[in-house]
Amino acid sequence: MIDLCGVSKSYRLGEVVLAVLKGVSLHIDAGEFVAIMGSSGSGKSTLLNVIGCLDTVDEGSYRLDDIAIESASEDELAALRNRRLGFVFQSFNLIPRINALRNVELPMIYHRVAPDERQRRAYAALKNVGLEDRAAHSPAKLSGGQQQRVAIARALINAPDIIIADEPTGSLDSASGHDIMYLFAQLHQQGKTIVMVTHENEIAAYAQRVIYLRDGVVEKDERR
Repeated sequence: MIDLCGVSKSYRLGEVVLAVLKGVSLHIDAGEFVAIMGSSGSGKSTLLNVIGCLDTVDEGSYRLDDIAIESASEDELAALRNRRLGFVFQSFNLIPRINALRNVELPMIYHRVAPDERQRRAYAALKNVGLEDRAAHSPAKLSGGQQQRVAIARALINAPDIIIADEPTGSLDSASGHDIMYLFAQLHQQGKTIVMVTHENEIAAYAQRVIYLRDGVVEKDERR
């Protein structure tokens, strides 16, 4: 499903060019649960952004389910992100002025789903993550773990093939973090492909495969 071949990515910081990814090649099959690990500056978040079509590569090729991402237009990339990919971030990225239900509804607006259907599907998604009784609550009235569950419900609302998660437990206490990872494990059992960045070994242990980055290259690729 995910094929990267010789992918390199650099950023210009004033007069300095910082090489972040250096010829990364990897293949991720449909249905895999993959954790990406590495020290700060290893390139793991950049790699995740490339996989999630949030960033483009300077060299190499990236094919997502046989779609050549490096030659796709912005409209095609936006459609891919909306239909094929679901994103979960460390900071939750919920809109504070609207309630949990409305936050989950947001991706469906871009699909022009009718309001009644949006509400029905959003409520069902919240029920699936155990938050149907918090649908009318604003993010400020939810715990960190509850906010992340809302973010996961929102990521799943358009039934994406792939979940992209960037430090999904990074802002949570240990108990809440393991609750979220149990939910990810359930999603994996349901056939979702999950690609997750984490710096915690306990969290990476939920994955069936761990890719270690060091200085922009794949140092180790372990299957469990």
